[in-house]
Amino acid sequence: MRGLDVSQVLKTRFGYDEFRPLQADIIDNVLAGRDSLVLMPTGGGKSLCYQLPALCLDGLTLVVSPLIALMKDQVDALRANGVAAAYINSSVPSHETRDAYAAARAGRLKLLYIAPERLAVPGFAKFLHDVQVALIAIDEAHCISEWGHDFRPDYRNLRTLVEMFPRAPVMALTATATARVRDDIVEQLMIPEAQRFISSFNRENLTYIVRPKRRAFDGLVELLRKHANELAIVYCLSRKGVEALAADLSREGIDALPYHAGLDPTVRKDTQERFIRDETPVIVATIAFGMGIDKPDVRLVVHYDLPKTLEGYYQETGRAGRDGLPSECVLFFSAGDRAKFTRFIEEIGDWTERERAYRKLDQIVAYSESRTCRRAFLLQYFGETYDRTDCGGCDVCLAERETFDATEIAQKVLSTVIRTGQQFGAAHIIQVLLGSRAGKVLAHGHHKLPVHGIAREYDRDQLKEIVGLLEDQGLLCKSLGEYPTLSVSAAGRDFLRQRPQLTLTRIKRGDGETVSAPSVTKSPPYESRSGGGPVYLNRELLDRLRDLRGALARSRNLPRYMILGDQALQEMACFFPRNRASLAHIAGVSESKLEEFGDAFINAIRVYADAQDAEEQAHLARRHSNSPLDFAPELFERLRELRRGLAESREQPAFVIFHDRTLEEMARVMPQDHAGFARISGVGPAKLEAFAEDFLRVIREHAASDGER
Repeated sequence: MRGLDVSQVLKTRFGYDEFRPLQADIIDNVLAGRDSLVLMPTGGGKSLCYQLPALCLDGLTLVVSPLIALMKDQVDALRANGVAAAYINSSVPSHETRDAYAAARAGRLKLLYIAPERLAVPGFAKFLHDVQVALIAIDEAHCISEWGHDFRPDYRNLRTLVEMFPRAPVMALTATATARVRDDIVEQLMIPEAQRFISSFNRENLTYIVRPKRRAFDGLVELLRKHANELAIVYCLSRKGVEALAADLSREGIDALPYHAGLDPTVRKDTQERFIRDETPVIVATIAFGMGIDKPDVRLVVHYDLPKTLEGYYQETGRAGRDGLPSECVLFFSAGDRAKFTRFIEEIGDWTERERAYRKLDQIVAYSESRTCRRAFLLQYFGETYDRTDCGGCDVCLAERETFDATEIAQKVLSTVIRTGQQFGAAHIIQVLLGSRAGKVLAHGHHKLPVHGIAREYDRDQLKEIVGLLEDQGLLCKSLGEYPTLSVSAAGRDFLRQRPQLTLTRIKRGDGETVSAPSVTKSPPYESRSGGGPVYLNRELLDRLRDLRGALARSRNLPRYMILGDQALQEMACFFPRNRASLAHIAGVSESKLEEFGDAFINAIRVYADAQDAEEQAHLARRHSNSPLDFAPELFERLRELRRGLAESREQPAFVIFHDRTLEEMARVMPQDHAGFARISGVGPAKLEAFAEDFLRVIREHAASDGER
């Protein structure tokens, strides 16, 4: 272990050139024999924090996980990278369990995954006395705390494992834990001196969208078609809802299957396997699905119903984009969803638990109704400050906004809250403002108040938004609990007395309707390794590489990502590696994957690149056989020289920048500005931004010198 280059292990075994934030520090802490508490979001690279040290330490690393699917996925991925790993749980046949025990006793295993219930199985304690345990890694560690959102009593027995191996460092890992839960984890595991590594909860590659639950099914179909040929998980509250929605999607021609705990275990297992192996792209599920599925390439997570807690929502959205590539998280929200949960909560017998459930519900409703940055809201909940005013990755920040004079309507709303006794929620206040004669309005005599009907020029949604904006301004307060009520704050009363002008900002409207923020998935370019600027991928080559990966995966009965991840394919479609030395620089290409798959991908890239080069040469030959040329040949050659330099600085083939036919059109049309350049065939928005100034400069210089002659 001493003097071992962990960076070399990272590259040779896992195929990466550098660590993600905190990973190197965590690994150093483990290799120094110290305990660790690791709080890192899903997709942040928690697994590597114990998998890499396991290869550096003498002995066996025990990984405790409650998730059977996760064990299998991680062991399969480790074996694909040439790492000796195994798992034992209730789903494993007895002969495979015996084989795993024997391999561990003989020192042939580096990692053994077990479920927490395994500690109670007769004979397991004896097995532990026969092996040298070098590291104990406890995943989903929040399950040990009764203050967590997923408490599991079996986790409380893990302290016996810690006691058995006092010299082995302990690593507790979780993606979601408040400060109280963190303290409870270290106390329950008896690791008070554990160094705490708390990563940012910010998942920059995820776009958070909340949509109103109107025409939700049509909106869902639109989303799934936008993400056609990509993986998606759709969460519903009930088993009945799961089955109905999956059937409706199937009738729309979308390949979707239901998943919930009430299905036959064989059906559940088959459904899960089909998703893991990319055979079924859409799963409609209760929250039971996705826990522990180590699937990095899910591009869309939809909550068709309101999640139970903000922790659960964050964890479930975290199943999107675990490979760090852009992905979407969409929540369909209706105030009626709150009423459904209220009925469930009322059935909780313990008063303390009921109050806790109401607080959790209030938090997820507040998130859904928020008019401020959703990313900032999530981060603040987990105790992290987000100092940017625009995240550029949620519907609130992406929406076009407008300011309006809210002085008069604010006075009307606040006055109505006061005149109705500050004992009612927003829905009732809005009914009074609109002049409703609903039973509750009549029963309380509120139809006789002078404020009854004084805001008929607004609709219900507009007034709901204004009430929320007044809450944001601190002029209104909303109580928590089963029946939230509105009251006017001290600042609100000052406003009514002083009547200053009030300007608020809202989502821009059109034709009387709120304009929903666009559903956007960003696709940032890669940076060239030599510092030459942004590198854009060739989508035609990417499609060919995806087809090749799919064929390789099917021939080996493996999920596509276990061949190579999406990031690796995208980098190949940018940098066109045509030999093993170049391919080894691609993220995720380990020594074992280079040996097994390298030649297939290199050959595909060569074939494509050679075909493009041949097409360029043939095109040139055809053009130059015709005379006279209809473009300026001198300018054309200068543009080719510029293209050559840009391609070399970005380590890309020249045709990836622009084809010759695009340069010919430039040399014929001679655009003088961005608008003209954008009209050239082969110039898209990305290339316009990246290359317009360089090419326009050459064109302008040519035009100026030609004019002088």
